[in-house]
Amino acid sequence: MFKTVLLPVDQSREAREAADVALNIVKTYQANLVILAVLEPEEDETGEPPHSEKMTSQEAVQKLLAEAQAMFVKAGIEVKTLEREGKPAFTICDVADEIEADLIVMGSRGIGLAEGNVADSVTNRVINLSPCPVLVVP
Repeated sequence: MFKTVLLPVDQSREAREAADVALNIVKTYQANLVILAVLEPEEDETGEPPHSEKMTSQEAVQKLLAEAQAMFVKAGIEVKTLEREGKPAFTICDVADEIEADLIVMGSRGIGLAEGNVADSVTNRVINLSPCPVLVVP
Protein backbone atom coordinates (compact mmCIF):
# COMPACT_ATOMS: atom_id res chain seq x y z
CA MET A 1 0.00 0.00 0.00
CA PHE A 2 2.76 2.47 0.92
CA LYS A 3 5.92 2.26 -1.18
CA THR A 4 7.55 5.55 -0.20
CA VAL A 5 7.02 7.39 3.09
CA LEU A 6 8.22 10.95 3.67
CA LEU A 7 9.06 11.97 7.23
CA PRO A 8 9.68 15.70 7.65
CA VAL A 9 11.60 16.32 10.88
CA ASP A 10 12.43 19.24 13.09
CA GLN A 11 13.63 19.35 16.68
CA SER A 12 10.21 19.04 18.30
CA ARG A 13 8.89 16.27 20.52
CA GLU A 14 6.04 15.76 18.04
CA ALA A 15 8.50 15.05 15.22
CA ARG A 16 10.11 12.34 17.35
CA GLU A 17 6.69 10.81 18.00
CA ALA A 18 5.94 10.93 14.26
CA ALA A 19 9.24 9.11 13.67
CA ASP A 20 8.02 6.24 15.88
CA VAL A 21 4.82 6.00 13.84
CA ALA A 22 6.77 6.15 10.57
CA LEU A 23 9.02 3.36 11.83
CA ASN A 24 6.01 1.08 12.33
CA ILE A 25 4.52 1.95 8.95
CA VAL A 26 7.81 1.39 7.10
CA LYS A 27 8.31 -1.97 8.82
CA THR A 28 4.72 -3.07 8.20
CA TYR A 29 4.64 -2.16 4.51
CA GLN A 30 8.37 -2.65 3.81
CA ALA A 31 8.31 0.86 2.38
CA ASN A 32 11.16 3.16 1.46
CA LEU A 33 11.71 5.96 3.95
CA VAL A 34 12.88 9.46 3.12
CA ILE A 35 13.64 11.83 6.00
CA LEU A 36 13.48 15.52 5.16
CA ALA A 37 14.78 18.48 7.14
CA VAL A 38 13.98 21.95 5.88
CA LEU A 39 16.55 24.67 6.47
CA GLU A 40 14.56 27.85 6.91
CA PRO A 41 15.90 31.22 5.78
CA GLU A 42 16.45 33.72 8.59
CA GLU A 43 13.82 35.93 6.97
CA ASP A 44 12.05 35.60 3.65
CA GLU A 45 11.13 38.23 1.08
CA THR A 46 7.89 39.00 2.94
CA GLY A 47 9.76 39.58 6.21
CA GLU A 48 8.04 36.58 7.79
CA PRO A 49 10.18 34.98 10.54
CA PRO A 50 11.02 31.26 10.40
CA HIS A 51 8.65 28.75 12.04
CA SER A 52 11.55 27.39 14.09
CA GLU A 53 14.66 29.36 14.98
CA LYS A 54 16.48 26.05 15.53
CA MET A 55 15.96 25.11 11.88
CA THR A 56 17.88 28.13 10.54
CA SER A 57 21.30 26.63 11.34
CA GLN A 58 22.75 24.28 8.75
CA GLU A 59 24.82 22.53 11.42
CA ALA A 60 21.73 21.89 13.55
CA VAL A 61 19.81 20.55 10.55
CA GLN A 62 22.64 18.21 9.54
CA LYS A 63 22.96 16.94 13.12
CA LEU A 64 19.20 16.36 13.28
CA LEU A 65 19.27 14.35 10.03
CA ALA A 66 22.21 12.25 11.23
CA GLU A 67 20.45 11.47 14.52
CA ALA A 68 17.19 10.56 12.77
CA GLN A 69 19.01 8.37 10.27
CA ALA A 70 20.89 6.59 13.07
CA MET A 71 17.62 5.83 14.87
CA PHE A 72 16.21 4.06 11.81
CA VAL A 73 19.45 2.29 10.89
CA LYS A 74 19.59 0.94 14.45
CA ALA A 75 16.08 -0.48 13.85
CA GLY A 76 17.34 -2.16 10.66
CA ILE A 77 15.69 0.26 8.24
CA GLU A 78 17.50 1.73 5.27
CA VAL A 79 16.77 5.43 4.99
CA LYS A 80 17.51 8.28 2.62
CA THR A 81 17.94 11.78 4.02
CA LEU A 82 17.32 15.07 2.28
CA GLU A 83 18.07 18.62 3.32
CA ARG A 84 16.31 21.42 1.49
CA GLU A 85 16.02 25.13 2.04
CA GLY A 86 12.78 27.07 1.94
CA LYS A 87 9.41 27.47 3.57
CA PRO A 88 8.63 24.22 5.36
CA ALA A 89 5.11 23.46 4.10
CA PHE A 90 5.83 24.21 0.46
CA THR A 91 9.18 22.41 0.56
CA ILE A 92 7.63 19.32 2.16
CA CYS A 93 4.95 19.15 -0.53
CA ASP A 94 7.47 19.75 -3.33
CA VAL A 95 9.68 16.92 -2.06
CA ALA A 96 6.68 14.61 -1.63
CA ASP A 97 5.80 15.22 -5.26
CA GLU A 98 9.41 14.84 -6.41
CA ILE A 99 9.96 11.47 -4.69
CA GLU A 100 6.42 10.28 -5.49
CA ALA A 101 5.64 9.73 -1.82
CA ASP A 102 2.59 7.63 -0.98
CA LEU A 103 2.35 9.06 2.53
CA ILE A 104 3.69 11.96 4.61
CA VAL A 105 3.98 11.26 8.34
CA MET A 106 4.48 14.40 10.41
CA GLY A 107 3.98 15.76 13.88
CA SER A 108 1.75 18.67 14.76
CA ARG A 109 2.77 21.12 17.42
CA GLY A 110 -0.52 23.00 17.18
CA ILE A 111 1.29 26.34 17.24
CA GLY A 112 -0.88 27.83 14.51
CA LEU A 113 -4.00 26.57 16.29
CA ALA A 114 -2.94 27.96 19.66
CA GLU A 115 -2.44 31.41 18.25
CA GLY A 116 -5.65 31.29 16.26
CA ASN A 117 -3.70 31.27 13.00
CA VAL A 118 -4.79 27.91 11.62
CA ALA A 119 -3.79 28.99 8.10
CA ASP A 120 -0.22 29.64 9.32
CA SER A 121 0.25 26.12 10.67
CA VAL A 122 2.86 24.16 8.70
CA THR A 123 0.83 20.99 9.20
CA ASN A 124 -2.37 22.62 7.98
CA ARG A 125 -0.63 23.94 4.88
CA VAL A 126 0.84 20.52 4.12
CA ILE A 127 -2.57 18.88 4.51
CA ASN A 128 -4.06 21.34 2.03
CA LEU A 129 -1.23 21.27 -0.51
CA SER A 130 0.04 17.70 -0.33
CA PRO A 131 0.05 15.50 -3.43
CA CYS A 132 -0.52 12.43 -1.19
CA PRO A 133 -2.20 11.48 2.11
CA VAL A 134 -0.84 13.04 5.29
CA LEU A 135 -0.80 11.25 8.62
CA VAL A 136 -0.62 13.81 11.42
CA VAL A 137 0.73 12.58 14.75
CA PRO A 138 -0.39 14.82 17.62
